[in-house]
Amino acid sequence: MIQDYINCLKGCLEELSNQNIEEIADIIVGAWKNKKHVFIMGNGGSATTASHFARDLQVGTAVKGKPRVQAIGLTDNVALITALANDIDYSSVFEEQLIGQMGVGDVVIGISASGNSPNVLKAIRYARENGGITIGFVGFGGGKLKNLVDKAIVLSQKGYRQVEDMHLCLSHMVTELVAEKLANA
Repeated sequence: MIQDYINCLKGCLEELSNQNIEEIADIIVGAWKNKKHVFIMGNGGSATTASHFARDLQVGTAVKGKPRVQAIGLTDNVALITALANDIDYSSVFEEQLIGQMGVGDVVIGISASGNSPNVLKAIRYARENGGITIGFVGFGGGKLKNLVDKAIVLSQKGYRQVEDMHLCLSHMVTELVAEKLANA
């Protein structure tokens, strides 16, 4: 089992090495330059990755004397998420947070192992319809999310754990690239 897990991780890493991760960093740096927000969302393990990624972008890229990346984890306010799920429905928990907060040119990142999370898809559709720049981190070949976003990093692997591991690695890679670019900006 351990060797199979490691082999799946190796496959994911190989796939990541063939994708343009720097383009994601450039989109985030563009948002920073234009004083735009970066909203990040996901469910389950992807929710924790979204929260972690937002924190890393806010703090891990900070350069003394320069403004910080305005990254917001849409997974972080449990009271708001549960109220929206109860009062409206769970498929709207991320879209409802974008309404009134997201502006034209803001970046919206959806993280989904399957690429088929209804609440992520609904929020991405809202972002696209309202001038947002959309990004997806997906596994399982991309699901529906792959074709909804402006830029997708897609893994073909179907192991939830390994895909979630890679999404965290991907967020760390992007954060390091953004930090380097902001230090030199």
